[in-house]
Amino acid sequence: MSEELTQEELRLRKLEQLQQEGRDPFAIHAYDRTHLSGQLVEDFDELEGSQVSVCGRLMARRGHGKSTFADLVDGAGKIQFYAKLDELGEDSYAELRDTDLGDIIGIKGEVFKTRSGEVSVKATEWTLLAKSLRPLPEKWHGLQDVEMRYRQRYLDLMMSPEVREVFEKRARIVQAAREFFYGRRFHEVETPMLQTLYGGANARPFITHHNALDLSLYMRIAPELYLKRLVVGGMERVFEIGKVFRNEGIDTRHNPEYTLLEAYQAYTDYEGMMELIESLVCRMAQAANNSLQFTYQEHEIDLTPPWRRVTLIGAVQEATGVDFASFEADDDARTACVDLDLGDIADETYAGLLTRAFDKHVEPGLIQPTFVVDYPTVISPLAKRKAGDATLAARFEPFIGGQECGNAFSELNDPIDQRDRFEAQVQAGRGGDEEAHPMDEDFIRALEHGLPPTGGLGLGIDRMVMLLADRPSIREVIIFPTMRPER
Repeated sequence: MSEELTQEELRLRKLEQLQQEGRDPFAIHAYDRTHLSGQLVEDFDELEGSQVSVCGRLMARRGHGKSTFADLVDGAGKIQFYAKLDELGEDSYAELRDTDLGDIIGIKGEVFKTRSGEVSVKATEWTLLAKSLRPLPEKWHGLQDVEMRYRQRYLDLMMSPEVREVFEKRARIVQAAREFFYGRRFHEVETPMLQTLYGGANARPFITHHNALDLSLYMRIAPELYLKRLVVGGMERVFEIGKVFRNEGIDTRHNPEYTLLEAYQAYTDYEGMMELIESLVCRMAQAANNSLQFTYQEHEIDLTPPWRRVTLIGAVQEATGVDFASFEADDDARTACVDLDLGDIADETYAGLLTRAFDKHVEPGLIQPTFVVDYPTVISPLAKRKAGDATLAARFEPFIGGQECGNAFSELNDPIDQRDRFEAQVQAGRGGDEEAHPMDEDFIRALEHGLPPTGGLGLGIDRMVMLLADRPSIREVIIFPTMRPER
């Protein structure tokens, strides 16, 4: 029998003994905690000598015969407590020494500082609040055992304060975003996650079925078209933070389920959205790191506005020498891109080649915050055409740390043009493009009632947390990432 199973059996026997004695820890419903660990440290001058109650998970213990030092971890950090045989009594002290690491206990006692200067609690009473029936990992191999960390996130959080800090930082980032939009008189709304027709992005959806209506439904790939319907209805400033679902691969930047922030503001354009994104991301950075300067994967990044702006075609030409503005046909672009290491380009279009060249040769070098502007209209089916050049859309994407973190544009509000764009997307879908946008007749009908000039943006919350928490993978910032089932 393995060592781990032996420990589990021993813990189970301890629980059974307690239950037989009428002291079942799982029968306890609550514990009257007076302070969190962090409060004892921060307010020590006021609390020294006072009686407090703390509780948490027993994570370490150092015995010295008739006295014991131990570490208790709660939601605010770690606090040390000190227990003595002559203070607790022989039976209580022996039972405390017999608890297991991982058990959840409550401690009542006096706040003091040890000779080494550590704030501690001198125990006068203790209570077992929950029994841990499995031992803590003896040696936690964080980076070496990534699968276990993601599957058993509770152990990851339990053993690694740095992991808890990431998700606490994530919470501050989301809170800062909400406060930012509330301060600009935006209304937070919720739009359907189950939709009869998906839209708002070029992506493959997940399909499910509603039994009562015998109806196929799609998990939303974006809230965009519903949010713009609200602007048509007179809600001039709206935003939503919520899950979207895209049936795509998994890598360091993609998870099938992720969190997207979208916002729409009437009577502004993509220039207004650039200012809004600069201000929003700076607010997030202040909430996360108390600074506009931070390190991401060994790169020193400075978010101080204004951010650099480059055109998509200009950035590709600067990096590769290929001038996409000079091409008149797809064949011309394919010929010019032969030596750019873009994979199989035999059937690729002008727009597809431009996107591939950018992804390969430009994006990894966009470390400092940069707006890449003016995307081809053919790959921007929901964006207004750029004034003076109908082949380009008034669209931009922000890049930080060598990755795209959002998308924004002046919203297309011409229903006739929008119908034409949808029809082109439908044709692309018939030609094999699984991510083509479907026709949405009700959205066209909404536009026919009149959408004012509007700017819109989408910002990936997970990628922003990756940046501001300096994490290389999206799985590090999604608390329960999508995983294959355990075998």
